[in-house]
Amino acid sequence: MRRMARFVVTLSVLALIVTACGGDDATGGVDDTVIDGGDGGGSAECTLDQVDGDLNFYNWTEYMDPGLITAFETEYGVDIVESFYESNEAMLAQLQAGVNYDLIVPSDYMVGIMIQESLLAPISRTVVPNMANLGERFTTLPYDTGNQYSAPYQYGTTGIGVNTALVGEDFPRSWGLLFDPALTADFPGGVSVLNDPRETMGAALEYLGYSLNDTDLGHLQEAADVISAAKGTIAAFDSDQNDEALANGEVSVAHGYSGAMIVGFGDAANPDDFVYILPEEGATLWIDNMVVPENADHPCSAFTFMNYLLDAQNGAALTNFNYYGSPNAAALEFVEPEVVEFYASAEEGAKLEVIQDTGDYEINFTDYLAIAKG
Repeated sequence: MRRMARFVVTLSVLALIVTACGGDDATGGVDDTVIDGGDGGGSAECTLDQVDGDLNFYNWTEYMDPGLITAFETEYGVDIVESFYESNEAMLAQLQAGVNYDLIVPSDYMVGIMIQESLLAPISRTVVPNMANLGERFTTLPYDTGNQYSAPYQYGTTGIGVNTALVGEDFPRSWGLLFDPALTADFPGGVSVLNDPRETMGAALEYLGYSLNDTDLGHLQEAADVISAAKGTIAAFDSDQNDEALANGEVSVAHGYSGAMIVGFGDAANPDDFVYILPEEGATLWIDNMVVPENADHPCSAFTFMNYLLDAQNGAALTNFNYYGSPNAAALEFVEPEVVEFYASAEEGAKLEVIQDTGDYEINFTDYLAIAKG
């Protein structure tokens, strides 16, 4: 395992997921009945381990162990063609434009949107029996109760990585590290902010004391103004290379995802100079999921690959590659202990939210971020 850096993290995953799941159903009407081995629709026309052509896989950047892809291609005699996106909204736009993919990895709230728009094929447990490996708390999620359309892939948090060699040890655990020009003006190279409407607008909303799911247009305008006022010290809106830019000293502070930060810090020449924090105003707890679009050209290959990744040892290999949390309870015994400890450890007072589908209001997050960026 890459050398672990020091982390300042307030994380209580189980309690927070339970809290997040206690709210209203984000899908706006998905049946609350837990599916237990259902066989209807979607993968029902496939059989266990069936492939029906090469797999068109649409995923986040650097989020898949290439060794797993090679092993699957060798075992099943198909090719996996990967393409990548920077945000859930960019992915959805491609799908709505009619571009066909076989397997996609959307985040929690986006699964709810895709279900509402009838974009997803249901999952048959006879074709994906390894769904049984999921931890119990990952089978009661508000955006897809009972995992009718989605299989959790990885989970983590969104926070801030800090190069203490450039910033110093005495800094506020706050989103001000991104958005307060008076604080960031002296940071060498400036800061990097995610190019993601819900994450970045959400961070600015939390900085102002609001929920990242706030649906008041006045508050959203305030958040856009905060981002716009900080543009002088924002070096990049970047969802792909932010951890590398931080580790290489190109920026002093980076907005990013927990696993990517762990990897970036471990690859740095001086890993002890980096910390990952969850701002005291609040931060995102997210769960990414595997789904098969309703119009997939090769759904059987997609469901077979889904089942392959939900295997205990393959699930562990995925987490050991990217250092995000595994929702696969059967995989945990094979996950490197440092990773398990990182995601299982907790400090009192953590304030994390799961991004929720806000319905027709969603477009405003995209529009206001575009306005803020200019």
